[in-house]
Amino acid sequence: MTDVLKAADRPRLVVGISGASGVVYGVRTLDACRELGVESHLVVSRSAVLTLQQETGQSVAELNERADVVHRVSDIGAAIASGSFRTLGMVIAPCSVRTMSEIATGVTSSLLTRAADVTLKERRTLVLMVRETPLHLGHLRTMTKLAEMGAVIAPPLPAFYAKPASIAEMVDQSVGRALDLFDLSWRPVKRWGEDLETIRETLSGKDAQGEEG
Repeated sequence: MTDVLKAADRPRLVVGISGASGVVYGVRTLDACRELGVESHLVVSRSAVLTLQQETGQSVAELNERADVVHRVSDIGAAIASGSFRTLGMVIAPCSVRTMSEIATGVTSSLLTRAADVTLKERRTLVLMVRETPLHLGHLRTMTKLAEMGAVIAPPLPAFYAKPASIAEMVDQSVGRALDLFDLSWRPVKRWGEDLETIRETLSGKDAQGEEG
């Protein structure tokens, strides 16, 4: 009974991966969940399988090993399709325009978008790491609609102030900032005023040097 209670108390996060470029964001989100002790529930679109192989060379089996629970995208009866299944929310990393648009209409055709719709209706956090550029007016209006519905639009943009030394560090910074929205603090994130020197501190140092000279 104790083990059952511990499992029930463990925080859960639904991780969706759509077919947009940037599947590494989803991969690292799963890794972060494992490190943070968060139970990850993975759902991957069919097109994301192609992107996974093209961009990372990984197989679906290798991706699935990173998750605690894997749900088939066609399984609309899965636990994450019900609001009674409690989670912290859902992150879709990356999120394609098609996936974003389907969520915005509420006409969900797969477990990926159904789980996102459930997240919204239950007033839980839904983070969409949208990967598309440039954006036309239709895309922007869809994002506005989703924001009005309660979703968080969080494109994975590089944080150059963190002075990343590699693409991997840029990816981890974006993933970590997305996880911040679920009150999950992941170690690789470099934080302004904590890990990183602020502009004010830099200027103060320069002023002090100037006074000494």
